[in-house]
Amino acid sequence: MKKIVVTGYKAHELGIFQDSHPGIAIIKKALSDKIKILVEEGLEWVLLSGQLGVEAWAAEVVFELQEEFPQLQCGIFTPFLEQEKNWNDQKKEKYQEMLQKANHVASLTNRPYEAPWQFIEKNKWLITHSDGILLVYDEENEGSPKYIRDLAEKYMENHDYELMKIDAYDLQMIAEEIQMNQWDSSN
Repeated sequence: MKKIVVTGYKAHELGIFQDSHPGIAIIKKALSDKIKILVEEGLEWVLLSGQLGVEAWAAEVVFELQEEFPQLQCGIFTPFLEQEKNWNDQKKEKYQEMLQKANHVASLTNRPYEAPWQFIEKNKWLITHSDGILLVYDEENEGSPKYIRDLAEKYMENHDYELMKIDAYDLQMIAEEIQMNQWDSSN
């Protein structure tokens, strides 16, 4: 796999409203562990749409991993121009920082928001321009990632495409690992 899409829940879908939330470190570690393995297997590009939440954390992970794996590239393909238009200043600042660090940035519809079709087209484009998708998603807790998951599953029926998931169980295992490491280092 040369190119994968990484996506999942938006921060608010996880009840995360601050950068200091402990769940972010767990999600980032899960993403980092999986992306490292994929890079060692030949991954070259991580494709994102620039959403806040899992995608923004994935971008941070990729930027950190680029120090160890300079061949790893990050492409951000927004569904429309000015995606951040209605966000608060802090979120806009983080978003602009993410765009500046990315290896490639493009708007897929090249116009401001008009209608939900732009999200659908973004999902289709990401899937048809990648070899697989890494989804932070738990079947027990539906949310916005179900739309791209459904599309990926349909695409897999006729294409060689891989759907990889990080679910609640995976995150729980990482949380316990982090907790054990903290406990070990304090004793």
